[in-house]
Amino acid sequence: MSLQSTIYFRSYKSLHMQNIERYLPWSIRILIAGLFLVSAYGKIYPDPSAYGTISMFEVKQLYPLGFTTELAKIFSRSLIGVEFGLGVLLLFPFDLKKYVIPAVVLMLGVFVVHLAIQIATTGNQGNCGCFGALLPMTPLEAILKNVLSIGLLLILWKRYGTQLPEKSNIWFLSTIISICMLLMFVFIPTYKAVTATPGTPNGPASATTAVGNDTLSNPKNKGVASGPTIAVDPKKAKDTTKTVKPKDLGPKQKQSGYAKYFANIDQGKKLLCFFAPSCDHCRATAKQLTSMKNSTPDFPELQILFMDEAAEEIPDFFKFAGASYNYKVLDIIEFWGVLGGNRDVPGVAYLWNGNTVKFYHSPEGPQAFNKEDLKTQLQKQKLR
Repeated sequence: MSLQSTIYFRSYKSLHMQNIERYLPWSIRILIAGLFLVSAYGKIYPDPSAYGTISMFEVKQLYPLGFTTELAKIFSRSLIGVEFGLGVLLLFPFDLKKYVIPAVVLMLGVFVVHLAIQIATTGNQGNCGCFGALLPMTPLEAILKNVLSIGLLLILWKRYGTQLPEKSNIWFLSTIISICMLLMFVFIPTYKAVTATPGTPNGPASATTAVGNDTLSNPKNKGVASGPTIAVDPKKAKDTTKTVKPKDLGPKQKQSGYAKYFANIDQGKKLLCFFAPSCDHCRATAKQLTSMKNSTPDFPELQILFMDEAAEEIPDFFKFAGASYNYKVLDIIEFWGVLGGNRDVPGVAYLWNGNTVKFYHSPEGPQAFNKEDLKTQLQKQKLR
């Protein structure tokens, strides 16, 4: 290589490194700011009012930590407001090294600890909720994302700290954070406005029952045969009854706790499903259950508890499933309370005289609904 080429190469390399040194700090700031803004937005996506989504975040993430209902409402909105605020402040030249970056690192560190505890107690399963329903992510994936973000911020703070603008403006910082938090409470009230729905005087937040195509009957005609009445002499009448071997009536009856939603749920074999109307996994599960019902004699009665999230999509849900069923719509907080905070949709509980024989409660993995396993469970004559 000639001397001229060597000088050119070194000059190019030097210029290239200067560009990296110049633009890398800004790139890191934009990347982390984007992650925080998307994360905050994801926690209120896709419900325009965001009540539904943020309620899921409260039930799944805050209730297990011991938060009361009211405290969870305040904390969740404040947390999302702070996330929005820090995402915005990373793009401004005020107190980056002194306050903003340390605050971001602290928040990410808290998230890492919380997710690690979650993995230790419930395993690495389900959506951690970091990006809400916008970008499902397991707890382990979220930890890796947060650790990488912390690493980039530490590089930015230590190596490029002298290049960071250090204009001091505490008033600006506190104003941005306060405005973002206030907007969360304005656009996402701590209560849900109830709008009346035809046939449901208490609105969609109350339990709303609908009867599907396969359950329609005329109560006036139920069990009544038409035609002339024939008098029979009891002395001449023959005993046509057959001795039938008693069937196994199943386990001793108990109260499942679901009778407040469906009065006959503790009588015989029943399937109680926990679905969200817009959930693709729930729709697929309902379609499989319809297929089983159409091909299985004496298939248990199926009843559904819907989460009050996109309830207007319930007709489309049944259209996809291929049949309609008795259902009730529950407020999101009540829904997750009944299903259980550590469980997820789609949920399918096989009940026998009020006893829970099998409970599927995950979109994937060993706890997910399994058509063949349910067939096996239904064929069993006794509970072990």
